[in-house]
Amino acid sequence: MRCNACMAALALAASVAAWAPPAAAEPPPGANVDELLALARAGNPEFAAARADAAAAGERVYPAGALADPVLRTELMDVTNYGADAGPNVLPGRVGSTKYTLLQPLPFWGKRDLKRAAAQAEAEAAAGAAGVTWADLAARIKTAYAQYFALARLIELNRDVIDLIGRIEAITHTRYANGLVPQQDAIRVQVERSALRSELIGMETDYHHTAARLNALLARPAHAPLAAPQRQRPLPAPAHLDYAALAERVQAKNPQLFAADARIRAAEKNRDLSYRNRYPDFTLGIAPTQTRNRVNDWELMVELNLPLQQESRRSQEREAEHLLDAARARKEAAANQLLEDLSDNLAAIDAAGRVLSLAQTSLLPQADLTFQAALAGYENGKVDFATLLDAQRQIRKAKQDIVKAQAEQQARLADIERLIGEDL
Repeated sequence: MRCNACMAALALAASVAAWAPPAAAEPPPGANVDELLALARAGNPEFAAARADAAAAGERVYPAGALADPVLRTELMDVTNYGADAGPNVLPGRVGSTKYTLLQPLPFWGKRDLKRAAAQAEAEAAAGAAGVTWADLAARIKTAYAQYFALARLIELNRDVIDLIGRIEAITHTRYANGLVPQQDAIRVQVERSALRSELIGMETDYHHTAARLNALLARPAHAPLAAPQRQRPLPAPAHLDYAALAERVQAKNPQLFAADARIRAAEKNRDLSYRNRYPDFTLGIAPTQTRNRVNDWELMVELNLPLQQESRRSQEREAEHLLDAARARKEAAANQLLEDLSDNLAAIDAAGRVLSLAQTSLLPQADLTFQAALAGYENGKVDFATLLDAQRQIRKAKQDIVKAQAEQQARLADIERLIGEDL
């Protein structure tokens, strides 16, 4: 009985497990841009390659200042054992004598430090390049998400307008059936509805293309699902969009300028190293000599190169100076371009804000009132169909202007954040 009860309990548990609801699948990303940025930071191969390059450059710092490997030389003297009873041999204890020489190259004082400092600066430049890669990638994701969000809203707006046209079409058919309007009105409303549907197809195509572009930036399959966009990032307060304050942040935190500064430091160290090459490098050596089974004598040696090719070194020094000048000029050019881009983006975001304010506070309310009046007038036969259709188009354009202005603000904000190297 007890065994049967156990079997019944197991069967009941198995049946409950079989009918238990499956675990909820994790929702796809895309509801907000922060989710996409986190995925890109973790999985984008372009950014991963930039980080790997920076890590590789960091590993070059220590070897740059390390001493060269010592050299061990073995010389066998009289391997034929001439004049002795033994025959030829290559064992150290069975030849006339064996000389062991241990050599250690030593650069002139300060050269190792300069090489290490130059490599450190190059590693910092590589880290700055990784920062540039991430800033560009993040800006592309933010801009694409702004377009993704805008297209979703435009599609929703277009469908609402199609529904509105459907209601107008019903009114038109009723009035046409009663002989109050010409057949042309019924045809025009159908043409308008077909044009809106055609436009909707284009919007949906752009929406899917934008989703595929976002997936590519996230290193996901092109057709991987993305959640419908829910919210945009809030815009910073106007006080945070001051040109002078942002220009200081660009100069201080832009990763491109950080990398340019590091390249200047590397060029300075390489220039100093070229001047230090006027002085000789050394090689120290010690050489014990073995005769049969014992060491008879020791030798010490010092070797140095003679820097006699002065014209060649002057050319190398001038080359290093020119490279330093080039690095400084590139930084100045980059800074000028970045500040120009900052000014352009601030002007564009201000213009988009004014367009948005005008559309929200003036154009949309006026267009809505005009449409309501035109619709009532058309129903009463006081307004023709062309006036009603024009009023509908005005309200639709005002709503589209709002969506497009918001998308423009988000795209410009993304570009400003790319310039300053961090979020506002």
